[in-house]
Amino acid sequence: MGEKLVVVGQGYVGLPLAMRAVEAGFDVVGIDVDEWRVKRLNAAESYVEDISDEVLAAAQLSGRYLASTDYADAEAFDVCVITVPTPLSEGAPDLRHIGSAGRSVAPLLRPGATVILESTTYPGTTEEYLRPLLEEGSGLRTPEDFFLGYSPERIDPGNTRWRLENTPKVVSGIDEASLKRVQAFYGLLVQPIVPVSSLQVAELCKLLENTFRHVNIALVNELSIFAQQLGIDVWEAIDAASTKPFGYMRFTPGPGVGGHCLPIDPSYLSWKVKRSLGRNFRFVELANDINDHMPDHVVNRLILALNQRCKSLKDSRILVLGLAYKKNAGDCRESPAIDVARALCKLGAKVRAVDPHVDGCLLPTGIEIVESVPRELARADAVVILTDHDCFDYELIQRSSDFVFDTRNRCAGPNVERL
Repeated sequence: MGEKLVVVGQGYVGLPLAMRAVEAGFDVVGIDVDEWRVKRLNAAESYVEDISDEVLAAAQLSGRYLASTDYADAEAFDVCVITVPTPLSEGAPDLRHIGSAGRSVAPLLRPGATVILESTTYPGTTEEYLRPLLEEGSGLRTPEDFFLGYSPERIDPGNTRWRLENTPKVVSGIDEASLKRVQAFYGLLVQPIVPVSSLQVAELCKLLENTFRHVNIALVNELSIFAQQLGIDVWEAIDAASTKPFGYMRFTPGPGVGGHCLPIDPSYLSWKVKRSLGRNFRFVELANDINDHMPDHVVNRLILALNQRCKSLKDSRILVLGLAYKKNAGDCRESPAIDVARALCKLGAKVRAVDPHVDGCLLPTGIEIVESVPRELARADAVVILTDHDCFDYELIQRSSDFVFDTRNRCAGPNVERL
């Protein structure tokens, strides 16, 4: 029998980790508080796009994977990895899921066990928040009795090139012995491993990665607004700048940012700076303001475009293409495309949407899911490309539509206006 691994949270981070650990020979218990999720997992029905039903079925047939809502099934674990969400609550970090996981895991801790946090959070969380919960609930102390580490998740849902097993894994520990344990564990699952000197460095690393993206997306979003007003093709400028082989990284504008990370993680860093240093993280706050208002900008651009065609947004048929927060993915939570579609509905537009990746039952009231057939394209007063899934036929979209408002630079022609 292999070592026992407990993965708390069976979402887009925890489930791929659990499946990879089964492949590596661990006996894995996946804990999740959502009974619907657990029932689906034990029926070999995956709800995570990076994990197929076949992979899940194989894990269960191996006898080394069990999904459960009961922490009693996690008893006698060797390693526990916490991958629960870390949302915001009124602009401040909401650590209730980490706290619940920590308090539930603590009574099960044994001397020599290892606990690793993967949830994205502000520097100091693992040592200052999770550690006391584990020690108080177990009667043990770290680093004397058990090992404690932090390793930021780097899952990119839908990315077929960079997956868990080949994406460099940053690892840290509360002391040198913990670092070695954490490094040895992930070394069986992922290559290469990138050890850093402290928990806080690893925690900051994740926030730096996402803040970097957030700020640069805000830069090109604001640039796209000004370029349009100046009569300059921002997309051509971006293409030209991207030919520079050094000192530049390509970012493109869009209807905003969404998902589990970009709208949230930079605010964790901003909150920490304000709380600890009494200063504002102005780059993050400005980026938040720009990106948060991009859905409104898209709606306003569409209103102006329809007005130029002697049409009102109210009662117009608007066909929205793509509702997920990112290309080729199915998650529409925290999606700017949803924000745009919802705003169009409130302004009286008749909104239909196409997204084969998204479950229609999860969408807000008023948005009707349809198929992207030529008839739907031809009947629409405006076709709005919000998420540029590769499955869309962009040549057909351009050819069959009266007017296309493209926020992703996938169409060209006299009937196309780009963000």
